[in-house]
Amino acid sequence: MKFSILIAHYNNASFFTDCFESILKQTFTNWEVIIVDDFSTASEKKALKELILNDKRFFLYENETNRGVGYTKKKCMEYATGDICGFVDPDDALTSDALEESIKLYNNKNTVATYSQFYISDKNLIIDKIFPNSKKIKNGEKKFFNMQFEVAHFFTFRKETYERTEKIDETLTSSVDQDLYLKLYEKGNLAFIPKKLYLYRIHDGGVSQNKTKKEKLYKNWHLVLYNTLKRRNIQKLYNKDIDHIESLPNFIFEKESTLISKLIRKIFNFFLGGKYLLFCLKENNTEMLFC
Repeated sequence: MKFSILIAHYNNASFFTDCFESILKQTFTNWEVIIVDDFSTASEKKALKELILNDKRFFLYENETNRGVGYTKKKCMEYATGDICGFVDPDDALTSDALEESIKLYNNKNTVATYSQFYISDKNLIIDKIFPNSKKIKNGEKKFFNMQFEVAHFFTFRKETYERTEKIDETLTSSVDQDLYLKLYEKGNLAFIPKKLYLYRIHDGGVSQNKTKKEKLYKNWHLVLYNTLKRRNIQKLYNKDIDHIESLPNFIFEKESTLISKLIRKIFNFFLGGKYLLFCLKENNTEMLFC
């Protein structure tokens, strides 16, 4: 099998060095890297090109104008030639065994995608915490919406299965990954890897940490959930017509937040310091994994 590592890049050359070096350290070696640059500044593109110049396994493509993350990630898929694909943000990094641990699960023909545990890191990529919500999910549930981000990094998938979905929505400016997870979930089994394979970097320049874009993030998440319900032929949710629900993220999250689940979150909050559990669950911080 061949692995396509997909990177949608926009003005992240300074952080990309860590990502680049983590890819070179992979124990699984049959890979390519597809980078699509979304009209970064000239200096950023120059730095990026200089870094990958001497490695023919890296392929760089450029958007002629700034098109956004949905369009750019879709272009990554169009250029990919591997059997298995996985997106890596240019400011993040992989553990050395990330590809090897992921790809071996595809020996099971029923597996269409994999996902793992991951680390939360600071701006210098120093590990701070383990993201607590990653866990094995039940496949084939019509009303699974990944509301607590059980499925996230490091996410990989069969290219052949992706081609049988509606593919990446190029109009989305956020929630692109969430949309992709839910589409692939509908096509087969997602396999969980109980190992930390990804380092997610928190820094002020991160798109998903930009609170000024909160309203747009919620609109995109609502749209992703609405389209998911339509694909699954769900017209009513908790006895309410989905066309009459103003905010599906808030509505579903509130319905799923039973007394028991609230107690579980309080326990996690107490023993894990709570910072990152609340980071993904609190209403004012749900944008963390939406880029």
